[in-house]
Amino acid sequence: MPEKKVVTRFAPSPTGFMHAGNLRTGLYAWLWARKNKGIFILRIEDTDKKREVEGSIAHIKESLKWIGMDWDQGPDVGGPNAPYIQSERLDLYKRYANKLIEKGLAYADPYTEAEIEQWRKKSEEEKKPFLFREHRPENFPIWDGAQPLRFKVPEIKRYTWQDAVWGELSAGPEALDDFVLIKSDGYPTYNFAHIVDDVEMGVTHVMRGQEFISSTPKYLSVYEALGETPPIFATTPSVMATEGKKKLGKRDGAKDVLEYKTEGYLPQAMMNFLALLGWNPGGEREVFSPDELVEIFDINRIQHSGGQFGDEKLDWLNKEHIKLLPPSEIEKNILAWLPKEMAANEIALKLVPLILERINKWVDVRDMAERGELDFFFKPPQFPKEKLLYKNTTPEQVSDNLKRAIEELNQIEEANFTEENIKNVLMKIAESLGSRGELLHGVRYALSGLDRSPDPFIIAKILGKNETLSRLQKAI
Repeated sequence: MPEKKVVTRFAPSPTGFMHAGNLRTGLYAWLWARKNKGIFILRIEDTDKKREVEGSIAHIKESLKWIGMDWDQGPDVGGPNAPYIQSERLDLYKRYANKLIEKGLAYADPYTEAEIEQWRKKSEEEKKPFLFREHRPENFPIWDGAQPLRFKVPEIKRYTWQDAVWGELSAGPEALDDFVLIKSDGYPTYNFAHIVDDVEMGVTHVMRGQEFISSTPKYLSVYEALGETPPIFATTPSVMATEGKKKLGKRDGAKDVLEYKTEGYLPQAMMNFLALLGWNPGGEREVFSPDELVEIFDINRIQHSGGQFGDEKLDWLNKEHIKLLPPSEIEKNILAWLPKEMAANEIALKLVPLILERINKWVDVRDMAERGELDFFFKPPQFPKEKLLYKNTTPEQVSDNLKRAIEELNQIEEANFTEENIKNVLMKIAESLGSRGELLHGVRYALSGLDRSPDPFIIAKILGKNETLSRLQKAI
């Protein structure tokens, strides 16, 4: 018998922006589907209308598209199980609910919220878990949709199941209860809707976070009641916040994934970074292209411990991916992130290698410019003349040193005015003095006007021979 085609899904709720923790679990589902030449489904779980945030569905799709996660079935794409937005599938959930009613495994909840809350408080006072099944009515009214519909747990027992990441897991009777299947507003709960959809869509592997382990017996009980075989569960570790041991979440300052796009991170770097948050490819290598991630991804190498989110690691990976870009692409992006008046100047092209060394993401280019770190390349610096003095050197000594530098640099032909040749000339002079700083400090200030700057040899090369000699003469 041929193996069943792998079908995975990502089913976010439109309750706000996507953060890295959300997207990482979806990425694993996408990688596993692509690895096995299977089907990846995007499904929107929007049954909690009170928490829905306008524009979230468009935001979810944009986030996935940016990082490079395409979907085979889902909103805008369609598919054999359309629609892929839960609020448009209400008739389907009612059909499955009626199956359970016919089996005597679902009933209308006749109680008021006040009655249920009273029982809940009593359980708290007695310091025991509240179980609705202990208050299950003997006679059920016919369900007409006006009341919540509850699942009637067929059997209170211990469930044991295999998890693709954690191995054998189990939970006892305390995990089972008569939970709501369909609310009084006509919308199904997550606990019911996702099972119906996974059955209908033929999902073979469900990847979700550790917080769902305790609820798995509920799900298994529903699969059993419907006479359906559960998918393979793969429980992913939590993505931890940078500080402390808390799970990454919006309340802990987790950023909108699309903020990383606006800051100039590369999508392939973000995919690489997220993949490593809880999955170990083996070996020392850490930089992978999307195609390479698909090729080597293995569900069995998902770890138990949660990866810690950190911009430092993301910045390093992004830098490595930037370096892999064609030179023309690097040049185009750096010029695009410079202020227009700088980018239009012919010297901007000479700055590309220097800027590349100092950035981790494209927005760093703009930040360098806004901090004034590049200004001296475009106009001669202004500074107090005392800044040219090095320790105990006199103005006369500094002036003489700079005159020697001008004389020697002037011997280099324009075509050979390279960093190496400039360095050779200046270092020869500097080595002949009591301290190298007696020359190099003055040269650095004359060219940049800054205490800290790139090497004066690099600055001189970028400025060119004429501008370099002009600034040294002005310093004298």
